[in-house]
Amino acid sequence: MTTRRRFTLTQYLIEQRRRFPGASGDFNALLLDVALACKAIARTVAFGELGSMLGQPAPDVTTSINVQGEEQKKLDVISNEYFTQMTEWGGHLAGMASEEMDHPYQIPATMQRGKYMLVFDPLDGSSNIDVNVTVGSIFSVLRAPQDAIDSGRDVVAADFLQPGTQQLAAGYALYGPTTMLVLTVGNGVAGFTLDPNLGQFMLTHPNLQIPEDTHEFAINASNSRFWETPVKRYVDECLAGKTGARGKDFNMRWIASMVAEAHRILMRGGVFMYPRDTKDPSKNGRLRLLYEANPVGMIIEQAGGRASTGREPMLTVKPTALHQRIGFVFGSKNEVERIERYHREPGAYKDDANPLFAERSLFRD
Repeated sequence: MTTRRRFTLTQYLIEQRRRFPGASGDFNALLLDVALACKAIARTVAFGELGSMLGQPAPDVTTSINVQGEEQKKLDVISNEYFTQMTEWGGHLAGMASEEMDHPYQIPATMQRGKYMLVFDPLDGSSNIDVNVTVGSIFSVLRAPQDAIDSGRDVVAADFLQPGTQQLAAGYALYGPTTMLVLTVGNGVAGFTLDPNLGQFMLTHPNLQIPEDTHEFAINASNSRFWETPVKRYVDECLAGKTGARGKDFNMRWIASMVAEAHRILMRGGVFMYPRDTKDPSKNGRLRLLYEANPVGMIIEQAGGRASTGREPMLTVKPTALHQRIGFVFGSKNEVERIERYHREPGAYKDDANPLFAERSLFRD
């Protein structure tokens, strides 16, 4: 075991707080409550089938369909409960919003209310939990409206409809070979690894930075027939490799767990695309703006990358609904800016279908 001196998450937050001499400490305490919820989820996830937590919840316990129209796993339900129960008591929150709840979560009347709001996806990637793929939790901290702070009123959906630029902190926990917490409080991005002996998140990645260029991209190729022309152009150029317009070879990755994709990009660069497409014209994208795209977007941009809808900066989008969906492209800055440029000049590309994604056969007569 190494004897190298490492900061704990608590010590890191104390150091960050020193930038604001008038701070009360409520912000730090809230983030530590969130970290505690993530530790609890990590332990539950680690037991898997041994803890009887895989599969769907019992019909008499809760519905198996959430507001997104998606089937809930048992771990979705219990992860949501960990977040609410471990953060509601501290007096730091005015309310919460979650992927798993139709409406904002109200702090019980018997508990003190605070000046922050928490939005979260309690278990991102849970559709893959049964096959032991890395999953995670995503969260964001917002400031509550002043009238809600002053009056102590219940929060409403409109209170949460703040652009990503208004986030005070964002982070995710990753439940994989090790449990990690990646966090930004608006001063860069730090990564913490859970020490199972101490039960503490230890600072292991103090200044995460995303390289501006990359040779990796991630996209769900099964949706290629629904892609808009700029996305087809970008992917075709990547697939063409050294002999194509880009003049270099690319690797394609797809984990189907967005938080794991984000972590890979933070560690070594890359670009992730879940763009708006024509698969369901009633939806502007697949991922949720408030508790997936905005927090990950803040982390990516604090690490020197770029987060976008494919057309405009993600963090400037004004939300219109609590569970709003949106197209999401993020990662190495130069690649994301290229994709945005392709959306501004769609007529510059002739859609010559690549055989890998075309309807015609790979086999020719």
